Amino acid sequence: HDVLLVHAAGNSAKNLDSSDNYPSPVYLFNEGEAKNYITVGASGDPTNGGLTASFSNYGKNSVDVFAPGVNIYSTLPGGNTYGKLSGTSMAAPVVSGIAALLLEYFPDLSAEQLKYVIEKSVEPVTEKVIVPGTQGLDPEMVNLSDISKTGGLVNAYNAVKLAMTIKGE
Repeated sequence: HDVLLVHAAGNSAKNLDSSDNYPSPVYLFNEGEAKNYITVGASGDPTNGGLTASFSNYGKNSVDVFAPGVNIYSTLPGGNTYGKLSGTSMAAPVVSGIAALLLEYFPDLSAEQLKYVIEKSVEPVTEKVIVPGTQGLDPEMVNLSDISKTGGLVNAYNAVKLAMTIKGE
């Protein structure tokens, strides 16, 4: 039905290139990969703990983008209450929101085009980031492109600018 599936990468600080994580865009028996599936890692607060969230799963080939996922103000279970939550389940709705914004203004974009726009419009991260799960006295520092496909953080403004240049299907 031409729907973009937005998947939270998970909160185990695991490399998904070498760890199983379901659901997965990979077809049964490794016979291909869904082109309408985007996996989202959680970025953190660079002034308080680093640009990558300490808990976020990652993977150069498995995690497409990173989005804000630490201390996100949201509704809480149990009634009319609000608070701050952290997790890739907070980061994935940011990407869903960007996709919804794009579809509002560019309704002819396909799911594959949406994924393309979101990935190609990230804000590249040039400074080294901490590999999730290695915080402490001697953290492992890498480029974000070493632990995600795009090496960047989602950017709604850049996505809208890019979508303006693409003819929908």
